Amino acid sequence: MPIFVVQEHWATTHHFDFRLEMDGVLKSWAVPKGVPQEYGVKRLALRVEDHSLEYANFSGVIPEGQYGAGKVTIWDRGTYTLIENLEKRIKFNLKGGRLNGTYNLIRFQTKEGKEQWLIMKVRE
Repeated sequence: MPIFVVQEHWATTHHFDFRLEMDGVLKSWAVPKGVPQEYGVKRLALRVEDHSLEYANFSGVIPEGQYGAGKVTIWDRGTYTLIENLEKRIKFNLKGGRLNGTYNLIRFQTKEGKEQWLIMKVRE
């Protein structure tokens, strides 16, 4: 089964990096307020660069001067089942230590045309 990992990251701003194993890499989103654990809560998820699968085990400090400098800890990890992967929605079921259940990542565009994502826990 493919994996997911959530890394808590104290960089320029404190946030959580949500990563899904897809296509041989970790597709990644920065979630400023953390991945919601309750139904109906929508959180902004900013798409960031893909990371290698090895990065799923990283916990430590990224040195000053490097991209993402700051402390990184693993907040949660586990496996997931992909339910749907469409252009504007990725639906999946997480099985982790803290996060369990069905989630949607929804892609939309702002008025300015910038791509954004929302992550939310949904009822199955």
